[in-house]
Amino acid sequence: MTPVNRTTRAARFAGMLTAACAALLLAACGQQPAAPEGSAAGAGADAPAAGTGAGEVNLYTTREPGLIQPLLDAFTDSTGIQVNTVFLKDGLMERLGAEGERSPADVLMTVDTGNLLDVVDAGYTQAVDSDVLEEAIPAHLRGEEGHWFTLSLRDRVLYADKDLELDGFAYEDLADPQWKGRVCIRSGQHPYNTSLFAAMIAHNGAEATEEWLRGVKDNLARKAAGGDRDVARDILAGICDIGIANAYYVGRMKNAEEGSEQRQWGDAIQVIRPVFAGAEDGGTHVNISGAAIAANAPNRGNAVALLEYLVSDEAQSMYARANYEYPVKAGVELDPVVASFGEMKIDPLPLTEVARYRRQASELVDKVGFDN
Repeated sequence: MTPVNRTTRAARFAGMLTAACAALLLAACGQQPAAPEGSAAGAGADAPAAGTGAGEVNLYTTREPGLIQPLLDAFTDSTGIQVNTVFLKDGLMERLGAEGERSPADVLMTVDTGNLLDVVDAGYTQAVDSDVLEEAIPAHLRGEEGHWFTLSLRDRVLYADKDLELDGFAYEDLADPQWKGRVCIRSGQHPYNTSLFAAMIAHNGAEATEEWLRGVKDNLARKAAGGDRDVARDILAGICDIGIANAYYVGRMKNAEEGSEQRQWGDAIQVIRPVFAGAEDGGTHVNISGAAIAANAPNRGNAVALLEYLVSDEAQSMYARANYEYPVKAGVELDPVVASFGEMKIDPLPLTEVARYRRQASELVDKVGFDN
């Protein structure tokens, strides 16, 4: 064996000690070595890094980039935490299933109650105990065990010709024969509508809801199709007088450029918030945008910090002003157009109860031939 002299041994020990100290210093500062080129941490948006640095959080979301990115940028500016975002129009469940326990996802963000609860029911989330979230979000708009949280609300309202005089309106009134040939709506199978129909089942039962759906179909001015803004367009064109759609689209239309088509559509309608006549406490049906912490989140602390930021006054105001959505947190100033709709009383039925009837609602849509 080749002998090692004392000078060489000392030099090696000093080098090891320096490396160890450097590693401890990096750990204490919360820093991570730069990811090598071609590693997951340097990958593109379609395959994000499994970022485990203290200054990162990995978000999987089905929200439109233009709607959520301003809030994510504000979070980074406020906290210094970088958000690595994957925008998924479809296939969130399939992606999480393929990645399994190795998934880099920290936060899962969706629109529609059903989509969020599907992720929870599949076991892709974990419980969060946060006083900040519990204080900001009413109990019926979050999971009992902290597996999901509402971040903003999308109320399903009545668009009506601006010259109509309507003294209150219930969802059940859409089936009243007085509106025959005067109602417009998008496909009954769209999640916005199956959610509303599921709430109708929860309040009034399946038999009554089937009869109601047949009455609404009889009152349609055209085939159930298109999008929510098409309801306003067709009211302006005189095709129909009333229709069901989401309120936040009106904020976009009425704030559009003067003289533009969308501005004309928005100016042609008034907004009324219906209630369920069959419900003891009444209230307007809302759908949500919401989020959960991924089951194997590598940056759990930063994930919770992101959710807590998104229910802060600053972020909730951005939801209200930029997206025209209704803030989940009470006391946040609304966009003037949204404020003009008047006070909103939210249907107190827990969203988990509504979601139970989604499949049955979809089956009723097909049974009555609503979209035919």
